[in-house]
Amino acid sequence: MEVEWLLVIHGLVTLLVLVSFLCGQWPIFDGTFIQKIHFFLTFGVCDYFRRFVGAVFGQRGSNALFCVEYYCCDRPNPILQLIYLGIIGASYYFIVQSAFKYIPGYYLGEVHRYTSLLAVGGGILLFLLTSFSDPGTVNIENVSQYLSAYPYDNIIFSEKECPTCKIPKPARSKHCSICDRCVARFDHHCGWMNNCIGERNTRYFMAFLLWHFLLCLYGTVAIGLVLAGRLKELRVIDILTVYYGFENSFSSLAPHVVAWLLDSYNTQILIMVFLAIVSMLLAGFLAYHTKLCVTNTTTNETFKWQEYLNWKRKVNEAKASAAALKASLGELNQEMTRPVSKWKAFFRRSHLEEVEVVKNNIYDKGLLQNVSEIVIPLSTRRSFIQRKSKSG
Repeated sequence: MEVEWLLVIHGLVTLLVLVSFLCGQWPIFDGTFIQKIHFFLTFGVCDYFRRFVGAVFGQRGSNALFCVEYYCCDRPNPILQLIYLGIIGASYYFIVQSAFKYIPGYYLGEVHRYTSLLAVGGGILLFLLTSFSDPGTVNIENVSQYLSAYPYDNIIFSEKECPTCKIPKPARSKHCSICDRCVARFDHHCGWMNNCIGERNTRYFMAFLLWHFLLCLYGTVAIGLVLAGRLKELRVIDILTVYYGFENSFSSLAPHVVAWLLDSYNTQILIMVFLAIVSMLLAGFLAYHTKLCVTNTTTNETFKWQEYLNWKRKVNEAKASAAALKASLGELNQEMTRPVSKWKAFFRRSHLEEVEVVKNNIYDKGLLQNVSEIVIPLSTRRSFIQRKSKSG
């Protein structure tokens, strides 16, 4: 039983660390221990490690650590790409070693030996396609076309020049400090891809997320069916009910079946739990980016809108506060002449409650057009190319 409890604790700790690291900054976790774990994993560990290196190795060690940090975090590098290939390669290897000997089985046919390889190969192909595709680099040759394709909204995007590239900065674009280039319809720089996600490769990125979500789900269900097949082939239920006399009900059999599976197939269960956790995380990430795509918004624009709305809300609240103060002074003068009911004063609506800030996204053109802009980027369309030839 000690092994079973260790496996359960291992799974829970892994889930907690993954959720805290990847999702701890979400608003839903504000003020919770998950947010604190996220802060420790993303900032606290690095800060303590810097202090340790500085105390043990002095300034020379701190400088060396800074160089490593600069290369890993601020310059293009293939570290996370290699980690991805290592994770998917190791996961597939352990699945082959632990589960393929039971395929074909009671519920799975031999075809799954080959479909699993094709599924992994398709995932790697989408990974390479996203990593090495042009995200929509803006340069002197195509800047005029991008300026025409995306108008300024004069809210979060206004006419300006990129101080690094020395060219006009189209709306929705951003200069990536890591890649050192301007990217049209910039979403974010993805360390896993070692590439920016922008106007031309968002479709590949979305396909990558969808494919890997389905891949992890496929692996979870397939291993689950392998284990269910072993239960059926070894007649575990019959043994528990006939020979051991347990009642043939879920509540009676479940603890013993789980204990048997953990004892006999702990490797397969660990892999299945890992794939299930990753599939849930990918589902959340996919849902978030799907929402961005159907509303024709990017991650970069989401942060810009959040900053703008917060600023606008503070301005409106300040105006409302001034108006409320002025109204209170007027009411105070009136109260000196005639008394006001306490209940009426209690239920009177505050001017601050009337503050409302509306997001006006001019790039949201409806579901179909928004999705078509992802599937068929503007820069790949004939109108964009013709506009380029005319300007040239």
